[in-house]
Amino acid sequence: MSHEINQRKSEHIKIVLNEKVTGTSITTGFESVRFIHNALPEIDFAEISLATSFFGKPVKTPFLISSMTGGAQMAETINRNFAIAAKERGWVLALGSTRALIESKDHRASFQLRKYAPDIPIVANLGAVQFNYGFGVDECKQIIEITNADVLVLHLNSIQEVIQQEGNTNFKELLGKIEKLCSGLNIPVGVKEVGWGIAGDVAKRLTEVGVSFIDVAGAGGTSWSQVEKFRSKEKIKKEAAEAFSDWGIPTVECIMSVREQLPEQTIIASGGIRTGVDAAKAIALGANHVGIARSILKQATESPEAVMEVMATRELELQMAMFGIGAANIKELRETNRVLFTR
Repeated sequence: MSHEINQRKSEHIKIVLNEKVTGTSITTGFESVRFIHNALPEIDFAEISLATSFFGKPVKTPFLISSMTGGAQMAETINRNFAIAAKERGWVLALGSTRALIESKDHRASFQLRKYAPDIPIVANLGAVQFNYGFGVDECKQIIEITNADVLVLHLNSIQEVIQQEGNTNFKELLGKIEKLCSGLNIPVGVKEVGWGIAGDVAKRLTEVGVSFIDVAGAGGTSWSQVEKFRSKEKIKKEAAEAFSDWGIPTVECIMSVREQLPEQTIIASGGIRTGVDAAKAIALGANHVGIARSILKQATESPEAVMEVMATRELELQMAMFGIGAANIKELRETNRVLFTR
């Protein structure tokens, strides 16, 4: 089992780094959102603040390193570099799927990152479908203990599981099990997609059973049916994956749909966030935090400094966008009316 997990995780990393894994004929929707420039912002750029909080924990920025990897030798270097960089820049750090922690003791170090990032929020991650394959509240408590995470997020990845050779496809009656978990843990539990998006009606059902945040993970970025297509040795599944290359709800539509249904819910916007301007748009549309993944993965194979350089660029872009509309802090950005739809 440990060899299988290690191989799968390693293959995922290599495919995402080297193959075209974005969807085709679908975008995030950010290209249709523009800011109305404010030529007289009446603020000092040097005083623009990105500071916010993540479930009561102060953070320097609204950015989050989205869940990517773990449970493989290659992942140890990547996650260590992410953790060091996240600590320095004040980003939230989300781990890849921690199922491997319970099924194997190999490569646990790839998830045990608190020593590198003692004071930032860490988010543990598990596939919700695992509740139909032997996982429950006790296993989640073990995951929290091993990772020393502040928050747990459950990922939903139904289409990926069908194409994945080792996929788990029984998604029956998960809502009640998610509700049991939310009441059984003493930390916030969120739910995320993996690149096909969460609509407002689904987010509402999740919130009603106790979920504390929604990471929309919309379409327009990495498509995991495309990733699994490259791994698959089954001709039928490879061809079927192609039919889903434009599947999903664009990230912009997800943010707006969830915010409309849930005015008070915490929303993380992820899925094809490529610049700090995209991040600014996401926050202006209703997101509280913004997750970035594949666009910083390559740098994480190199060094913490390479990751921090990308982080600093995204932060500068966000600050410049805020300067361009006259928003001095994240609260003012969220409340701005200087948003224009061009579609």
